[in-house]
Amino acid sequence: MQANFVIKLGEKAQVPIISFSASSPSLSSIHSPYFFRATRSDSAQVNAISAIVQAFGWRKAVPIYIDNEYGLGIIPYLTDSLQAVDTQVPYRSAIAPFATDDQILEELLKLKAMQTRVFIVHVSPSLGSKLFTKAKEVGMMGEGYVWIITDGMADFLNSLDYFVIESMQGVLGVKPYVPRSKRVENFRVQWKRKFQHENPDLVDADLNIYGLWAYDAAVALAMAIERVATNINFGFGKGNISGNSTDLETLGVSQIGPSLRQALSNTKFRGLTGDFLFINGQLKSSAFQIINVDGDGVRRVGFWVPGIGLVRRLKTSGANASKNSSADNNSSTLATIIWPGDTASIPRGWEIPADGKKLRIGVPVKEGFTRFVNVTRYPGTNKLKVEGYCIDLFDAVVAELPYAMNYEYIPFVNSDDKSAGTYNDLIYQVFLGEFDAAVGDISIVANRSLYVDFTLPYMESGRVSMIVPITDVESKKAWVFLKPLTWDLWVTSLVFFVFIGFVVWVLEHRINQDFRGSPSHQISTSFWFSFSTMVFAQSEKVVSNLARIVVIICCFVGLILTQSYTASLSSFLTVQQFQPTVTTIDELIKKGDFVGYQKGSFVKETLKSLGFDESKLVPYISAEDCDQLLSKGSKNGGVAAAFEGPTSMQLILAENCSKYSIVEPVSMLEASRRKNISNIEEFSTDGLGFAFPKGSPLAPDVSRAILKVTEGDKIEKIWGKWFGDLGICPDRSNSVPSNRLGLNSFWGLFLIAGITSLLALITYIGMFIYQNRRVLMNSDSRVSMWNKIVDLLKIFNQKDFKSHTFKRSIVDNGNGEPSPSTYSINEDFHEEQDTPSAEDVYQNQNELRFCREEALFIELMSEPTKETSAVIELARENC
Repeated sequence: MQANFVIKLGEKAQVPIISFSASSPSLSSIHSPYFFRATRSDSAQVNAISAIVQAFGWRKAVPIYIDNEYGLGIIPYLTDSLQAVDTQVPYRSAIAPFATDDQILEELLKLKAMQTRVFIVHVSPSLGSKLFTKAKEVGMMGEGYVWIITDGMADFLNSLDYFVIESMQGVLGVKPYVPRSKRVENFRVQWKRKFQHENPDLVDADLNIYGLWAYDAAVALAMAIERVATNINFGFGKGNISGNSTDLETLGVSQIGPSLRQALSNTKFRGLTGDFLFINGQLKSSAFQIINVDGDGVRRVGFWVPGIGLVRRLKTSGANASKNSSADNNSSTLATIIWPGDTASIPRGWEIPADGKKLRIGVPVKEGFTRFVNVTRYPGTNKLKVEGYCIDLFDAVVAELPYAMNYEYIPFVNSDDKSAGTYNDLIYQVFLGEFDAAVGDISIVANRSLYVDFTLPYMESGRVSMIVPITDVESKKAWVFLKPLTWDLWVTSLVFFVFIGFVVWVLEHRINQDFRGSPSHQISTSFWFSFSTMVFAQSEKVVSNLARIVVIICCFVGLILTQSYTASLSSFLTVQQFQPTVTTIDELIKKGDFVGYQKGSFVKETLKSLGFDESKLVPYISAEDCDQLLSKGSKNGGVAAAFEGPTSMQLILAENCSKYSIVEPVSMLEASRRKNISNIEEFSTDGLGFAFPKGSPLAPDVSRAILKVTEGDKIEKIWGKWFGDLGICPDRSNSVPSNRLGLNSFWGLFLIAGITSLLALITYIGMFIYQNRRVLMNSDSRVSMWNKIVDLLKIFNQKDFKSHTFKRSIVDNGNGEPSPSTYSINEDFHEEQDTPSAEDVYQNQNELRFCREEALFIELMSEPTKETSAVIELARENC
């Protein structure tokens, strides 16, 4: 308050005010351009303190400060700095500057009853001495406590009494770092000699950093005055003076003040404390040293450097110390610290007070689904009994904690013992501090996590789904035989076999009598042949090697398709095919159907965001109630579908396996996108968890304990106790893949068969063109390319008499001459509309002569029997 008053006088008289001790951030030069702070602002050390808190992982800290201008100035900066490292300030302890021992003791007992054990002390040395003395008396300087003092007290530790230092064992502190140099040591010796000469009664006096700042401030002022002293008037101009003016109002305006202010702003030199330079009226921030009270004095355990963080040591000294240092904000960067209680074990930062109040654990009151949580009243008493799966699980989790926790269950009820609100209301009460935690079948959703911290889930996560009635209709349809294959597989199979028939016809047309004849006969034969291969009932024989390869591949494809089709059709005919009565949310909204949700659940808000009218939402309180609503249907006072999370949904289905099915929330997400709902996670839940206030140190420990319980056999015993009598329903979710066969299962097979057939076709065409290349190479210019192609097609339509199928084999009779009896009786070389070439006519005439000779040979050499007569007659007819 004194500094503030003087600063205002300096601003009025335009006289620079230099302070080497006023460290409160409220005295910033922003309020007065004539104020120069030749010391570090208290706000400069808050980042060093928060770095220590962050390094040890403490989630909460309580500041203890002197209740005046000095103490209040640092609190906003300290709070912001702690929150930046995710550390909360649950309470602020303000102590009056002249507080009595009883007042200090009362405040300490209040702090001792809290969970937080991290205290940041910002008081004067005199008040701090009394504070720590009383803290030791009440047992707050023992193991588990953390005390951090600011430089306001850390700079004066050497001047405190021995018994005060004894009560501060294990305290951490931050103080500005002054690099050691020969110049500083010589100055301390000179000052001490002069001080003892002037004060012979004082022994062991020492100069702290405020004395060094005072010396540097005097040097800076002297240098500034020397710059502006030439031909400058040191007087004051007259101000406006009224008859009622006070002495302060009669102050004039300094003639040299503005020039001196400018000179101070530009003053820069190497002082005792380092580089001395005013930036906007403030000294440049420098490194802080971290000290630890141990034994008879203090020892340094590390440094905090602006822009770097915590370091164990500075590699160089002076102004370049921070440039050559490296840091990492974790506890390993500091030297070993001796904590209160003379231990090197890092305190957890919080404890459950042994003599404190019990933790209030809020539990929801449910009328249905009581296997999770059930609140009843003991007969003949006013006590409420709380039991259920969640309660037994929480008790098992607490038993795994490494410390004792005293707690009690408080049902969330009103004066009538009825539920006091929804699950969201219960969560909000935890946020307000009415409960220390909430236990029950509480879903972990995004909007709730804004108010509380959840533990790890102890039950599965999932999305909100629809429960709908089912009907078995597939096996009763007349066209069920089409169901085993999808439409694309049917079409692909049809096209494939038509293509195979065409390829075989091309390969067999010239050499196989079965594939010749009228166009209608050829087409029908090709179709019949290709489709009959599926059942291996083709009567036509193939004689071309290429065609045989194609037919082998075709038969392989047909075998796989028929076997797969048979298996799938058997499934459709013998297994019940359950069909949900409703599959999309749009269908429900369009029809205006009523839908159900569990009373008190977050699902209601989800349905409203999807577009359901609130009048169409029907709450239910139990699995039985949900069953009744679904059985009635929307048109008979019930609901068409029920929306439920993954946990309660299984209970509903377990008791009604044969009646209902689950529709996964794919359509829900699609509907949300159409309605431009940005928070898709609104439809999801990360499972069930326990809720604690934001920043509660219990939440991480309970989460670790949940892992121990769920990974062991305890969870199985608890589950069996409450849900062991429930059966397991088959999964009839429409998200399960269908047993219909699709093209994606056979495309590789079709690809192999198609490539093989295409290669055979290309090979045959290439060979045919090569054999008849004389047609294409006709040099007659009057014959166009189109005519050449037509000639090739005509040749293709003729029989290939060079083929082995149209030739007779001549076997040697032993005398070197062909034996007529070995000539095979071949097909007629003559066919309607065939116009053989001269070469073909000549060959056919030779075949006719051989044929007649063979008939005569048979007639002369054979005995006249029925069989030989029939052969002779057949030979004559063929000839």
